[in-house]
Amino acid sequence: MEDFGQVVFKIEQVLEEKKISKNRLEKDANLQRTQLNSYCNNKVKRIDLITIAKICYVLDCEIEDIMEYVR
Repeated sequence: MEDFGQVVFKIEQVLEEKKISKNRLEKDANLQRTQLNSYCNNKVKRIDLITIAKICYVLDCEIEDIMEYVR
């Protein structure tokens, strides 16, 4: 099977830079903790665009700030 690379989430880095806790992100974005942890730990198989939008809104950032494609 070919290696197409992967999408890597950098949410924890942004949280640290902006001094925002996971608890606050979870609450303000109306996310479940297990869902947020899946994104933070790169365990997501299918990306939910609404979830990404919520995270970007609460963190006041762009999509490329929280995720990147790595070959």
